[in-house]
Amino acid sequence: MPKVRLVVAFAMLVVCVLAGGTMPVAAGPVGGFKVLKPIESGGLMLFPVVRTNGRSGQDDPFLTLDEELKSGEVEVTEAGRVRPLVRTRGGTLPRYSGDQVNTLVLVNHSKRPLLLLAGEIVTGGKQDRVIAKDRIVPAEADPIDLSVFCIEHGRWTGTSDKFGATANTSAASFMVQPAVRQQAMVAKDQQRVWNSVSETMSVMASAAPMSGGVSAGGLHGDALRSGSSALGTTSYAKAMQLSSVSAKVDEASAGLTQSREQVLAVLKQEHAVGVVVAVRGEVIWADVFANTDLLARYWTKLVRSYAAEVLSGASQHDAATMEDAQRFLESPMRGVETSEGEVGVYRYREVKTGATDQFALESLLPGVTYDVHISRLKIKNAWERGVSF
Repeated sequence: MPKVRLVVAFAMLVVCVLAGGTMPVAAGPVGGFKVLKPIESGGLMLFPVVRTNGRSGQDDPFLTLDEELKSGEVEVTEAGRVRPLVRTRGGTLPRYSGDQVNTLVLVNHSKRPLLLLAGEIVTGGKQDRVIAKDRIVPAEADPIDLSVFCIEHGRWTGTSDKFGATANTSAASFMVQPAVRQQAMVAKDQQRVWNSVSETMSVMASAAPMSGGVSAGGLHGDALRSGSSALGTTSYAKAMQLSSVSAKVDEASAGLTQSREQVLAVLKQEHAVGVVVAVRGEVIWADVFANTDLLARYWTKLVRSYAAEVLSGASQHDAATMEDAQRFLESPMRGVETSEGEVGVYRYREVKTGATDQFALESLLPGVTYDVHISRLKIKNAWERGVSF
């Protein structure tokens, strides 16, 4: 009988983990890593993260969203336009009643798996969207339902049939800043995402005035009450492309992006696989990858998202130390783990605790079974958590 109970319990655990479920855990730290001396740029400090177990040299098969959108190997479209993308394999067609705010459809034509990160922006269609969670899309897969949140409140008219097919494809290289990314990943609530976008765009309007006291959108006075009005757009991505806003982000990240190749050369020499992020002296985030190559491929996108957070006007703290960054990275987390994914492809785990959340994307592909990306974030307004989350 004890053996029977053990087998049943194990089977239930497997189903819970693969099909998606929750269970209490006492999760360990982001183990086997240590931080190095920070790289600084204005109010932004990045502490490189290196492995202490010597496994940072592994290759991976993944392509990124930017790479595949530029090559045309991946297509993203509104849900109501999925039928032309479906491969003729005799399977059942996905059924959608029409275009939906929180759903896009993606098909990967490439012979390599696609890596998607929460916070990446896709522009076009009827609204700009942000990817809600990390995931892996298999090579040459059938169309998938891509969970997204709208970051362009107010527009519901098509600008292009497919995302990433706009005239200005540089928009595909954006990632939302941590404040917005947190709402998509943790709160998982469209209204909270919209609220966060509105707040950040108001900050952009205040932080990036044009000459003569005119806001970035060329408006005066009462227009500053609304970030979207002041900037002349409801799109977070378009706001980031405005010269006045872009200049401020460039200024905040100058020491990390203008000398990008030099910085990356140092990171590669140190075999860095991630960073712990401090904004205005406060440690708020960590992004850790399977290897140095993935960190380098996401470097500019990530750094500019962190730099946008510097514009938030948050209180200045004493400069974060290496000890602060290491403590943030290695502190154990005791809470509830939520797991979801696709059998044989990936598992996405969230461990939620009082003031910190950790997300891990684990590849389950044959020969590629390891954590591809780990995010750890400090929860803004953590006192709300018991009521709101």
